[in-house]
Amino acid sequence: MASNGEANQILIYAPVSGNVVALEDVPDPTFSQKMMGDGIAIDPTDGKVVAPFDGEVLHIFPTKHAIGLLSHSGLELLIHIGLETVSLNGEGFETHVKSGDRVKAGDKLVTFDLDFIKEKAKSHVTPIIVTNGDQFEELHKTNEKDVIALDSILLGTAPKGKAEPKKNEQMTTSTNGVQYGKEAEEIVAAVGGVENINAATHCVTRLRFALKDEDKVNKAALDDMGIVKGTFSANGQYQIVIGQGTVDRVYKAMVQETGVAEASKEDVKAAGGEKLNPLQKAIKVLADIFIPILPAIVTAGLLMGINNILANPGIFGKGAPALIETYPQWAGIADMINIIANTAFTFLPALIGWSAVKRFGGHELLGVVLGLILVHPDLMNAWGYGSAAAEGKIPTWNIFGLEINKVGYQGQVLPVLFASWVLAKIEIFLRKRVIDSLQLLVVAPVALLVTGFLAFVLIGPVTFTIGNWITEGLVYVFDAVPVIGGLAYGALYAPLVITGMHHTFLAVDLQLIGSTGTTFLWPIVALSNIAQGAAVFAMMLVAKDEKLKGLAGTSGISAWLGITEPAMFGVNLRYRYPFFAAITGTAIAGAFITFQGVKATSIGVGGIPAILSILPSNWVSFLIGMLIVIVFPFIVTYFIAKRRLSLPGSEGNE
Repeated sequence: MASNGEANQILIYAPVSGNVVALEDVPDPTFSQKMMGDGIAIDPTDGKVVAPFDGEVLHIFPTKHAIGLLSHSGLELLIHIGLETVSLNGEGFETHVKSGDRVKAGDKLVTFDLDFIKEKAKSHVTPIIVTNGDQFEELHKTNEKDVIALDSILLGTAPKGKAEPKKNEQMTTSTNGVQYGKEAEEIVAAVGGVENINAATHCVTRLRFALKDEDKVNKAALDDMGIVKGTFSANGQYQIVIGQGTVDRVYKAMVQETGVAEASKEDVKAAGGEKLNPLQKAIKVLADIFIPILPAIVTAGLLMGINNILANPGIFGKGAPALIETYPQWAGIADMINIIANTAFTFLPALIGWSAVKRFGGHELLGVVLGLILVHPDLMNAWGYGSAAAEGKIPTWNIFGLEINKVGYQGQVLPVLFASWVLAKIEIFLRKRVIDSLQLLVVAPVALLVTGFLAFVLIGPVTFTIGNWITEGLVYVFDAVPVIGGLAYGALYAPLVITGMHHTFLAVDLQLIGSTGTTFLWPIVALSNIAQGAAVFAMMLVAKDEKLKGLAGTSGISAWLGITEPAMFGVNLRYRYPFFAAITGTAIAGAFITFQGVKATSIGVGGIPAILSILPSNWVSFLIGMLIVIVFPFIVTYFIAKRRLSLPGSEGNE
């Protein structure tokens, strides 16, 4: 109904029902940094997208994951269902209109399988973007937390009047008369020429390149092009944001004018993956495995923190009894919470098995079964292995004279990781060679049987020993030189987030918890998140630009709740000094809490709520660490920003 009401007001209704998400919190820089324009996002609760106003369908991408609309007032709106959903190639989506169709508010545009998108895509969060916002007044966004399709007003604005296009934004043609031919040639030249391009494709908003050498990219030249809304590199792909409708014409011109060969998304993804070095590939594999199970681990950590408050003595004063001792009626609740919280860690190999086998190309349910095999109740619990070994009471199987330890792998990471890889490869091998009618009887039983034997005979004992070496090595370093260990990890963690290498330390934290019951690394992670939030809050306080102030405020809250990417990539890295103030504060606090021996019993919410996961006896030291990472980055950033942001044009030119 982008309806013209009083004073030409334009109202955009919610195209899908769900929970409202600030655009700055969308985990994709194209949207969070507003390269395509301003707007809002929705975390959908159903799989139906309807027209949010009367108008025309400008564009439906072939993979059906995004749709562009034009209102009667000339407002262009992009509805992008999920993130990185272009890689699904239309699976899970069904369109009900085509380009050029006239639509009325409420007309069904696209339906999608929400559960499928949640499972297969990077995220199901759906950005709604006004792509020609320069022609309209500043957007008024809903304050509602939940919206209902066509019932809730999502955005409001009004025309500014006729906008003059910028000189460098006007479309040009090549000497051959191809639209956007000149821009296509300039883009190819800026990315290092045709010889630097391994593969190129596009999605609904951006060009995607797999480049041989990203150091050859002339980013300044790209930024000077009016047609280019932004650029960034991710997962081995260099991405140039152009905008809906235009990007496909630029891509066609690029193919015609420059000789760049057409490629599919899979071609570019494969080419981008090949240019990663072995370390980057290993990090990406670990990230692909552990990120999907992170919600279960974090939830378990948060619940364990609640149980700590109820069951541990000394929380409400030195020498004070546990809450359940003072109020015995709470004991049953505490015990139930403990069981709910511990489940994710008790059956951690099953979670890892599910995600790892899926990542390696096998059937994820076989991964779950493999993980459960490794923690079967008939096996000796891994947490009792040390004392049993000292007493010489480890149970064994005798297989043709070979003694095999009958030991489980509760809380262990490496055994199930390697066993999952073996299981997936055996399953893939058999699937290719066994006829369809026998696959159910042959593939899964043989794959599980062979992998199970290898897990208990070879993989488990070897990787269990390697895991213990890693644990003992880290414990030794942090015991011998705790200040240096904490200082180094505190200074390096945020830079590791930029590279993606921080995902490897999730496995290390889980290994530490599985072997020792606690981790001394994760408390530093929590402080790093708080530090980035403190720095960005200082930027919010000093900034005069409303866009920067709003971005800093929302991303600061996000950082203090454990998600630092909006703060880091949206503000702190852009201005640099907030980022360096944050890592300096984290290094100081990391050295202090490590020297004090602060440990966490679980991985929880890595921000202000992190204290719930800290051992109660370490709370005072951790609170001092929190004070350091709040005060130091805030003060340093505030005074530097006060001086720098007072310079004319500095807020946009840092």
